[in-house]
Amino acid sequence: MAFAALRTEVASRADLIAVVERAANELGTRDGDRPYDLQEDLALNGQIEPCLYVAQQAVTPAEDASGSGEPQQDFWGWAAVRGNNRTMARQSLFGLTSAEVLTGVPMEKLGAGGHDVSVNPSFWSKRVSDQLNEELSRAVADDDVSARAYRARMVAVVDSDLVIGSPTPKRLYQIVQTSNRRDHVHPPLQFKPNDRARALGRTIIGAYVNEGILDPVTADVLTGDLPLSELPGMPVGATISVQRDIRSMRLLTEFFPTETETARRRAIRASLSEPPPSQLNREHVNQRLRAWSALTSVSFSTPWNPRVADVLDVKTAREGIAPSERILTDLLEDAETDVVAFDELLLYRAPNWLAAFDIVEADRGSMGAQRVHAAASEDEDGEEVALRIRRGTANALKAMRADRTRALGLLREIAATMDEGRDQPRRIDAEGDTVEGEASRDWFNEVFPKAAAVRGRIVIKADPGATAPPPESDTAAVARLLREIAATIDGLQEGVKLVPEFLDEVRAHARAAGIGRPMPEARAAELVVQLTQISIDLRELPEMVLSLGRESG
Repeated sequence: MAFAALRTEVASRADLIAVVERAANELGTRDGDRPYDLQEDLALNGQIEPCLYVAQQAVTPAEDASGSGEPQQDFWGWAAVRGNNRTMARQSLFGLTSAEVLTGVPMEKLGAGGHDVSVNPSFWSKRVSDQLNEELSRAVADDDVSARAYRARMVAVVDSDLVIGSPTPKRLYQIVQTSNRRDHVHPPLQFKPNDRARALGRTIIGAYVNEGILDPVTADVLTGDLPLSELPGMPVGATISVQRDIRSMRLLTEFFPTETETARRRAIRASLSEPPPSQLNREHVNQRLRAWSALTSVSFSTPWNPRVADVLDVKTAREGIAPSERILTDLLEDAETDVVAFDELLLYRAPNWLAAFDIVEADRGSMGAQRVHAAASEDEDGEEVALRIRRGTANALKAMRADRTRALGLLREIAATMDEGRDQPRRIDAEGDTVEGEASRDWFNEVFPKAAAVRGRIVIKADPGATAPPPESDTAAVARLLREIAATIDGLQEGVKLVPEFLDEVRAHARAAGIGRPMPEARAAELVVQLTQISIDLRELPEMVLSLGRESG
């Protein structure tokens, strides 16, 4: 073909396979930072924008020229010049690789057995299609949403732009690369965290409406397009704080459906392009929490940074959230003696409430203390400057848990502030009563001092003063803890043995695939720092364990 857009010569089919696989591996390491899983997005939502492909011809030399014993071969394929990552993700959903699509699909994959390959797309594409259609029928009958065919159904047919040939391939290259480069240099507009999170939350609610899970009126109240009083089931005469709370808790349960709510789980997965609930990680959970917090802020006069809500543990998020159905006034009343009520207030109300009145804010990262303008103090030149204490929401909640009386008094005062329409809650004394002065951020940091830093994740546990279950005896506690220590050490031993094995396997497979650097240098450095810290922590453990075998005085 005189005007083939792309034409190249390769020494052999094996070399062509190696080149394509290396290119695919490189593409995977250079993929942009996405806030979602591309393959999951395609499986759940399909492909919307078409990719651009250019006809490519790869030719091996004639037998007498190469001396390889192989006859001359032509391989025709479509090289993606826009949408490389989407193309690879689609092929993966079909169970194919880029090299197989170009150079031939193993007959074993086509259900024929043997070691031959099919190089005729008219043959192998039909066989793959027949296989997937059969698998899809079984998957639908068995409700197996994890089956290959079920996951690939959304990309079975996609729109594509094709360039068959070009008399000026260099010009074609400039055109497609300039357009592609602009998309990377000038991505879509970045909005503020609250706006992004609200848009995400509205997307979830919209998906529920489309699936018939939510009625339009409820959806409009949850997105903030209708007043709180329009929410079906809202108690007549409910105060502002109760109305806001009912809406916020409804949003929370909508964004974290339980295992029995399969329709909601499927809809939210499709909206957010998430993996199955059992595979949700910290990033997925925070994304939902921020959508909840941002839409909760619609009911308030001023929005806040939704990162304040990043306090829920991943395990709870995976299982789904089902708070008690007690109304807010009852929770505030019961929390003085009911640890479950107090926990609900701390976890599901305190972060947003404190942020709404600028008492806490989202942790801004490793900046130490930040100098900001504030009315708290003035220097000699009259410039208003204060020192902002860096602390996360989880740390603030931990401090509140340590002073339950004052914390509950503050939450009751915040609810009263909403109901009475005041601008700021009043301060609370050690007995939980209101005193003169506004409950500012500086006051909060003073009466709820920042807890000392500890290694690992801060876990909010039940109040040790809870009297519901009988207390564990010291003898039972010793036995339980010794079992946990032994299991933890066993796990460490097995993990240490596995790491070198995994490293050797990575090197071997990377070498075979032509991947020069299987891990980004920055990520390798992070793991080294983590290993170093682990080794430091382990140094003290032998003596600590031996001390348990000695008689105590």
